[in-house]
Amino acid sequence: METERPPFETQVQPFGADAISAAAALIAQGQCVAVPTETVYGLAADATDGKAVAGIYTAKGRPSFNPLIVHVPDLAAAERIAIFSPVARDLAGRLWPGPLTLVLPLRPESGIASLATAGLQTIALRVPAHPAMQALLAACGKPLAAPSANASGSISPTSAAHVLKSLGGRIPAIIDAGRTSLGLESTIVAVAEDGTLRLLRPGPIDLGLALSDTGAIEAPGQLASHYAPAKPLRLNVTKAGPDEWLIGFGEVQGDATLSGGGDPAEAAANLFDALHTAEDSEKPRIAVAPILARGLGIAINDRLSRAAA
Repeated sequence: METERPPFETQVQPFGADAISAAAALIAQGQCVAVPTETVYGLAADATDGKAVAGIYTAKGRPSFNPLIVHVPDLAAAERIAIFSPVARDLAGRLWPGPLTLVLPLRPESGIASLATAGLQTIALRVPAHPAMQALLAACGKPLAAPSANASGSISPTSAAHVLKSLGGRIPAIIDAGRTSLGLESTIVAVAEDGTLRLLRPGPIDLGLALSDTGAIEAPGQLASHYAPAKPLRLNVTKAGPDEWLIGFGEVQGDATLSGGGDPAEAAANLFDALHTAEDSEKPRIAVAPILARGLGIAINDRLSRAAA
């Protein structure tokens, strides 16, 4: 009896003009492709095409009530999609391109597929800094919806190999530009029309805001269980059990370490790669050393707490 073949033979192509041209052609056909950003690899599709956006949800197995981040090349493109208060414009002017996502009121004439916003009257927008995503945006000429390129709820991808492990056979192409530099998804901030700011997801940019939790899903990364390996995860561990793969930090040494010197930026860049390695190890459980919840450590602990939920 012939076994069922996956829908795609996923092609991995190094970042360059040929890869961008091929990816843009696939996106024009309504497909989705994996592309690196400075945070994690994203799964990009035309944000104005409802069927293409549905393809992202299908490939990821993502619940449709969970909105997507829409990537645009610059502030001018973002202002055609969302309403910017002076506060939002100031944030964008200072921190874009970069790992900041702004949740803003959606313009009625935006042309964005309602599935990308999960039917909300707001939209999550980001201007990425990575040359591969910027090149793809330029080649497509469209805003691109691009959540992390992994099966929904699983560990986020910081390399093409991580994407292939999670979505191989589900998507047609991956653009490979090596490991991402930041390793954590973007900071997400909601900006009301009156300029009020609320932190919806901590990330690489620290604006000094406390995490806001209204119980409603307003942006990606707010589900209680997220970024999770396929093994039980125990946090704040200084001594691992015999069946645990220990991810160390600082003075706590383990089977691998996020940062031997206790550097939060190095830990953030290594976090998801370390979780992938632990998931692939022979040990049935994972343990992670304590990381001080200060500055970037807040974002790291946010991802770990959701991974352990």
